[in-house]
Amino acid sequence: MTHIILGTMSETPQTNVHSISVAGRHVERNPGLEFEPGLFAGIRVNRSAVERRAATIGTRRTVKKEYQAAWLLRALSCIDLTTLAGDDTPGRVRRLCQKAIRPVRRDILDALGVADLNLSTAAVCVYHNLIETAVGELKGSGIPVAAVSTGFPAGQIPVSLKLAQIAASVAAGATEIDIVISRSKVLTADWKGLYEEVKSFRKACGEAHLKTILATGELATLSNVARASWVCMMAGADFIKTSTGKESVNATLPYSMVMVRAIRDYHDLTGYRIGYKPAGGISTAKDALNYLILMKEELGNRWISPNLFRFGASSLLGDIERQLEHHVTGSYSAQYRHPNG
Repeated sequence: MTHIILGTMSETPQTNVHSISVAGRHVERNPGLEFEPGLFAGIRVNRSAVERRAATIGTRRTVKKEYQAAWLLRALSCIDLTTLAGDDTPGRVRRLCQKAIRPVRRDILDALGVADLNLSTAAVCVYHNLIETAVGELKGSGIPVAAVSTGFPAGQIPVSLKLAQIAASVAAGATEIDIVISRSKVLTADWKGLYEEVKSFRKACGEAHLKTILATGELATLSNVARASWVCMMAGADFIKTSTGKESVNATLPYSMVMVRAIRDYHDLTGYRIGYKPAGGISTAKDALNYLILMKEELGNRWISPNLFRFGASSLLGDIERQLEHHVTGSYSAQYRHPNG
């Protein structure tokens, strides 16, 4: 049996992996702020400096052997296991939900000595018409259902329909709503319009948590990404998220660095912790480790929790399970042996 420790990527690990069985301490919900352009209008981001800093993530720190296994277990507990395809069926969603409940084969967990942790993914994310299927399949598991809304992925529908979609998804049982912002409002610097729109989405969500998708690859500049992050947090977002996964460019480390530093500055100003969700193109265990390192270095251990950090991913879980099996057996298995459902 392998003794797994979730360390701090230093020579003296401090936190036992068994702490990841806890969902996380309560996060006081962000109430938002009054619209104040002075908090974000002057932001200018030096792209070359951000890209240089992002290039060092994963090279300045490494985690190996049992520490890497522990960090991968943490990563899987932060996954919003997602299916957002045109050919989704109730059967596919039910299989995905079962994978969310039991994300890693029992023999691997036994070998790691963590079978008693009852590990699961953070949530299951689906389209609206499959919410009730997911809710029924996950009943009693404690795993929430997230739904994409507001004309996902383009967001090119009237606001009245966006609000109706949110209300319908909450009524169907979704407790997390992933909305898309109107990119045109960012590109035309209509910050007040963006603020009012997101604020109305937050109100429509009620008790359901609001994740605002910026579609960073379509916002033209890193400065726009930073400003949009601020506006969404001011409007009451619980999470800010990079992408729909449908854009030509999705989550990247430079986009993520800009967004998490906005989160840090917002916390310094208000005391409220905003969650972060990179999504789209994150498919390998190495990718997951790089994002965890980023979160640790920029925001600290408190943010490395499903309450404040999520991966929007579908194939990532399969590669994490494959890497965990390699840690146990010393051999890599074929990817097809680790399906998502």
